Amino acid sequence: MSEGKKESIQQKVSRIVMHKYFTGTILGLIMFNAIVVGIETYPTIYKTHKELFFLIDKALIWIFTVEIILRMIAEKKLSNFFKSSWNWFDFLIVAAGHIFVGAHFITVLRILRVLRVFRAISVIPSLRKLVDALLLTIPALGNIMLLMSIIFYIFAVTGTMLFAEVAPEYFGSLQLSLLTLFQVVTLESWASGVMWPIYHQLPWSWIYFVSFVLLGTFVIFNLFIGVIVSNVEKADSAEKQDEPDQIAELRNEVKELKQLIISLLDKKG
Repeated sequence: MSEGKKESIQQKVSRIVMHKYFTGTILGLIMFNAIVVGIETYPTIYKTHKELFFLIDKALIWIFTVEIILRMIAEKKLSNFFKSSWNWFDFLIVAAGHIFVGAHFITVLRILRVLRVFRAISVIPSLRKLVDALLLTIPALGNIMLLMSIIFYIFAVTGTMLFAEVAPEYFGSLQLSLLTLFQVVTLESWASGVMWPIYHQLPWSWIYFVSFVLLGTFVIFNLFIGVIVSNVEKADSAEKQDEPDQIAELRNEVKELKQLIISLLDKKG
């Protein structure tokens, strides 16, 4: 009978944790925490209501602690909870709030409160999927970053050689050229601020800037977008492949419950 009770408690907690209102409440509290942290940045408000902010933070950290405990209980095994990197993230954020609660570094405590806002990513499945897809892009993005670095370096050296005397404030040294090219690649005032003053003295300079914009902005950025979109699709397909495994696990759990009920009935009989 004790095993049956344990099973029923785990099922009840799991039902609560998986309920949309539970998720919505936690998400609402995370957003409330974000608003409170934002209000704390106003010194006049924070100083006059310091005790209230402290009580709100204490209440929130304990609510989030209870949430984590419930999510642990909802798993059949505690090890299952820590298999997910998102669960680790939530656990460490909440645990850090308890560890540093008596710290004298006010800035550290405030940063930890801000970091709780990141938990919105782990609560919202669509955001979680997007971040997972972005993490998958890191190996491919490394190759694109290497290609971009080569392009930047070549154009920076060329720009320093060509425009150092004409525009020393932009191309006076290699590091200045790299910084200028970074401004150009973001398309932030690159024409009016950088190209046109040089163009008035060197009419052929447009070839340099236009070719860099085409390579650096359109080609490289499109590669970034292509890799991200591709990995989002891979993440979606991987999730769909995992669904049959989840169904099989549910069937096994149903079988185990049936066997448990039959054994209990046999004992009573």
